[in-house]
Amino acid sequence: MAAVLLLGAAGSALALSFTDPGNPDTVAARIASAMTDDELLGQVFFLGWQGVGPSADILRWITTRHIGGVKIFPRNVSDLESLARDIARMQGLAMRGRFGIPLFVATDQEGGWVRQIKDETSVSPGNLALGASGVPADAYRTGYYLGRELAVLGINMDFAPTADVYSNPEASVIGPRSFGSDPSSTGLLSAAYARGMADAGVVSTAKHFPGHGSADQDSHGHLPRIDVSLDQLLGRDLIPYRILIREGIPAIMTGHLAFPRISGDLTPSSLSPFFLKHVLREELGFTGIVITDDMEMEGVLADGLDTPTACLRALQAGNDMVLVSHTPITQERTWIALAAALKSDPRLRASLRQSVTRIIATKIRALRPADPPSEAAHVPSAAATADPVDVKEAVPAPGAKEFFAQVSARAVTLLAGGGVPFRPGPGEKVLLVGQFPEFISEGLRRYPQAATLLFPFTPFYTSTPEDMAAVRSRAAAEDTVIFCLANFNSLDVLKELSYLGARVIVISALSPVYLSEVPWVKTAIAVYGDGKDSFRAGFGVLAGDFTATGVLPVNFSGPRAADPAPPARTAR
Repeated sequence: MAAVLLLGAAGSALALSFTDPGNPDTVAARIASAMTDDELLGQVFFLGWQGVGPSADILRWITTRHIGGVKIFPRNVSDLESLARDIARMQGLAMRGRFGIPLFVATDQEGGWVRQIKDETSVSPGNLALGASGVPADAYRTGYYLGRELAVLGINMDFAPTADVYSNPEASVIGPRSFGSDPSSTGLLSAAYARGMADAGVVSTAKHFPGHGSADQDSHGHLPRIDVSLDQLLGRDLIPYRILIREGIPAIMTGHLAFPRISGDLTPSSLSPFFLKHVLREELGFTGIVITDDMEMEGVLADGLDTPTACLRALQAGNDMVLVSHTPITQERTWIALAAALKSDPRLRASLRQSVTRIIATKIRALRPADPPSEAAHVPSAAATADPVDVKEAVPAPGAKEFFAQVSARAVTLLAGGGVPFRPGPGEKVLLVGQFPEFISEGLRRYPQAATLLFPFTPFYTSTPEDMAAVRSRAAAEDTVIFCLANFNSLDVLKELSYLGARVIVISALSPVYLSEVPWVKTAIAVYGDGKDSFRAGFGVLAGDFTATGVLPVNFSGPRAADPAPPARTAR
């Protein structure tokens, strides 16, 4: 491994290396002080690339610009064994740099609805299910099992947990990704999840600061405007961050969100020195690294900025790393713009040196092998070369399958029990209708004589006349319809069956907020996840195998817990 030689006070040669023993902050500061402008700049870049296998561009960025991190998307994965080899290759190239600094290798493996690395990885019921069961140990083990699977692949950072407080039923992009609408519970479960990740050898990144859970738009396509005061934000959305920071969360991701009542304008919080320096650093006392959400999202570009300018403003505002995930030419233009700014602005250089010190210190704490090596045997090293045989044996993580089945069962919530237990009578005709093949297959396990109808999950916000007509026609000939409600699309379809009344049974997947628009439903069960375990547990409650113990984790101040306030549809 390469090292830098500096001359000590007596003229002796002092080697500088990521693996040097000593206090992480001290080692990191020494390395950052010895870095050139280009080396400093490289560490603040977090990049994605197109295609399966590392692109020539990303390999060049790693070997010549010594970037700080890469992000893995589904588009980069053909199979897990190949992914592990690709990551080991990139990590090996990074550690040949003169300081031997490994890459952050990140993805979004939140569990539940957001699972970027698929194939044989575990399907968990998701955060809202953990909120329904309310067991911190379940959140810890979720983080641990998901983290173990990432670590064996060489992924050492997860952009999770989602610490957003689900305070607005219109926050469809967050929904089941949140632990619920109670800030304290969200913080406690987020912290337990993050601790599980850490014990698995993965750096967790809480998101989306200062809080996306009340936004009625998706920051991928719009700049959400959140109409709250600073006191409201401190008393709700920032409570999970207080808990996470107290528990030592190493990284936080900033969201592209506007708070006009607080800032007086539509500056995204990700570009706001007030939110990042005053609120996050000074008020909340965060000392870890701050990473932007993707800088090609419309939420940060809504005011006519281009990505290079937005990245410069993000670093000036207090972010330590900028995430540019998709477009090679945009990444290159961003490098050119930031390099030019660095040469002309000594204050930016000083700020970047502080950021890089934090980045390297975080890497040392999380990724530097412990001494002696035997103490770190359970945690993969940052540069460990993955063995395809090990990957096959370690994914899914041993014990994960049984655990996630148990969590799925604990989460099931009976919201309206007029038809529970449901046991079809002789000759009773049952129709299973839903958007998930797993719902259909688990329904057939329970009711093998049932007819089935599968329709598309997309588009998310509306259904097609053809799907609505098909379901209406098929349902008319059945005695009982068991319907899976999961988004606005399926809500439109379900409304077509209102004339059937009590003959319709609903199993709600993902967020249960859509039930507020169908008060005529007399039997409703929430499972929160969209995997086989969640649907199997839901059908188990429906059939009377066991009693649901989950508690609705959202409360939007509606007339009763089972009738959350109606969600509104906005163009996104």
